[in-house]
Amino acid sequence: MGHDHGHDHSHTANKKVLFISFLIITVYMIVEAIGGFLTNSLALLADAGHMLSDAISLGIALLAFKFGEKAADYSKTFGYRRFEILAAVLNGVTLIIIAGFIFYEAIGRFLNPPAVASTGMLVIAAIGLLVNILVAWIMMRGADVEDNLNMRGAYLHVISDMLGSIGAIVAALLIIFFGWGWADPLASVIVAALVLRSGYQVTKSGLHVLMEGTPKNVKMEEVIQIIKHTEGIRGVHDLHVWSITSGLNALSCHAVVDDQMTIEESERMLRQLEHELEHQNIHHMTIQLESSAHLHDNSILCSVQAEPAGHHHHH
Repeated sequence: MGHDHGHDHSHTANKKVLFISFLIITVYMIVEAIGGFLTNSLALLADAGHMLSDAISLGIALLAFKFGEKAADYSKTFGYRRFEILAAVLNGVTLIIIAGFIFYEAIGRFLNPPAVASTGMLVIAAIGLLVNILVAWIMMRGADVEDNLNMRGAYLHVISDMLGSIGAIVAALLIIFFGWGWADPLASVIVAALVLRSGYQVTKSGLHVLMEGTPKNVKMEEVIQIIKHTEGIRGVHDLHVWSITSGLNALSCHAVVDDQMTIEESERMLRQLEHELEHQNIHHMTIQLESSAHLHDNSILCSVQAEPAGHHHHH
């Protein structure tokens, strides 16, 4: 029970932090976009584009938490928690597209650097840096940026955004002191590379969850050993471990037990297993107990075959 309470508390904190961050980033993104147009700076526009993706990602993350709160029903027996992962993937893909657009724009500017109002660019980029530092600090203090994929995606956006602002500041200084017009598209390319990297990471992690991949914080070998070495269990097969959403891992398997085991003993054994697997980051466990007649099934992982239509699979 304590676990759920902790989950709810971090959930509320995450939501509050997201909302504050969303407001700050959105307001400044508009300022930076206008500033980018007025000063003719691609680095500022790139950073504003990055901030737009931040605002979108924070907005999606907020919606995801909102949807995730909807109770499970007959049509969604796990509830809407997985929406969070879909949001993370959508967010990652958006970042990759934005990065491609910035690269494309920068090529034209390298070949033909336009005049940039460098002082205005410097001022706007410096304020942008302060805004990003503030948001990153709020997130670090108040939210779960380690384990929650959705929050982590939003946080990574803000961090790479911070680097984007630094790039724009350096570019403005180079233009002011040395007249190097190419510093502006160069800074925008660096921002685009950062955007691309965080987009790739978030998309990859999200797809891993959608593909029912084994969660990164679960060691399969240890889980198998714990189940196999539990007193009364003689074998295990059809084992699955997957994530429903960030911080919520599930396990299901078939365990072959001693034929003479009583119901009380099997319940005690399951409680002990539940306790031990909780330490392996498994939060939801379903174990089907079977008699020794199933012992010949020696494949630990399930080998589900697609059946031709009309054929019935006897387990």
